[in-house]
Amino acid sequence: MRTLDKPGGIPVFPPHHNPDGDCLLQRILQNEPHRRDMAWPQGFAGGIAHRLDTATSGAVLVADNPEELTLIRQHFNEGQLLKTYRLLASKDVSWNENGVVLPIAHDRRRKNRMVVQRGRSTPHRGSWHEAETRFRRLSGLLFEAQMKTGVMHQIRAHAAFVGIPLMGDHIYGSAHKGSVHLLHHVGLVGGTVKTEPVPLPNWAKEAASQEGGVDCPSSSRPQQ
Repeated sequence: MRTLDKPGGIPVFPPHHNPDGDCLLQRILQNEPHRRDMAWPQGFAGGIAHRLDTATSGAVLVADNPEELTLIRQHFNEGQLLKTYRLLASKDVSWNENGVVLPIAHDRRRKNRMVVQRGRSTPHRGSWHEAETRFRRLSGLLFEAQMKTGVMHQIRAHAAFVGIPLMGDHIYGSAHKGSVHLLHHVGLVGGTVKTEPVPLPNWAKEAASQEGGVDCPSSSRPQQ
């Protein structure tokens, strides 16, 4: 297995409206065309083991063969993998550490949005999915987010719930202008799986250097 550094702004897989458009999968297949003929499970073409939102940058784990992919996905499904992110918040809060253990479901009113369960009557579509996210301030508006579950938009929805919508994330309440939300996947670790380090984006480096930024912990150091 190996780690690729996905740029923010390109999707992992081609969107339905542009099947030949630029994406991480196309870049992999251009360099390794033999992967087209390998027996990958549906939804994991090229050996890509997980997804990131289009705007999210950072580490993506890619399996070398279908057997290795099966092992990686088993770790995901059993909740063994701790995923670590950096985010830049668009609002400040009084707390430095916070945790959210609340289910997430699709928004009944907006197709591309998720909602956090605030009570029994929270409007939603489909099933609720269990989700837990831990947040920790690193410096100023720079936060670390960690999770073992992997619900769609989990960090973005939970961050907005606790008062720190991501910078540029207009879907979840950011008032700041920007073409993309500022979220970066540092890496994941658990069992026999561990991503290799990838560079932090400039916005995360700049935020960490402000106000006496702290040393960012490795993704291999889970919080209890």
